Amino acid sequence: MIIKIAETNKEINDAFYIRKTVFVKEQHVPLSIEMDDYDNEAIHFIGYLNDVPILAGRLRFVNDYGKLERICVLKEHRGKSFGKHVIQKMESTVKRHGYDKAVLNAQEHAIDFYKKLGYHVISKSFIDAGIPHVTMEKHIA
Repeated sequence: MIIKIAETNKEINDAFYIRKTVFVKEQHVPLSIEMDDYDNEAIHFIGYLNDVPILAGRLRFVNDYGKLERICVLKEHRGKSFGKHVIQKMESTVKRHGYDKAVLNAQEHAIDFYKKLGYHVISKSFIDAGIPHVTMEKHIA
């Protein structure tokens, strides 16, 4: 498994492909919501297994924290710790940019996954793209 910051057009397009597969096709999020203007300013992450893209995420810096967004792993590769590894890569990038806090909006079914990685809930439940979410944060040492 190689997880990296997407730098080439191919890598960025691979990240978009993963996001469209998971969020648009699988979870029925409208494409107009999934792909937004923040994609132009974000740092995109892509993960490859045997040169095949299997996971993606994006990172933006907002106020005093890194905002982890659009984290997804193809269905057939879930449950193998790949999600944990992309989160760690994103957190190290947050730290490298001088921030010590990461924030994300987690789908409610993923709350326990993020809790195991040190995140805690800081909001009430809300609906985003038709899916229940909560905001979670973590202070990065």
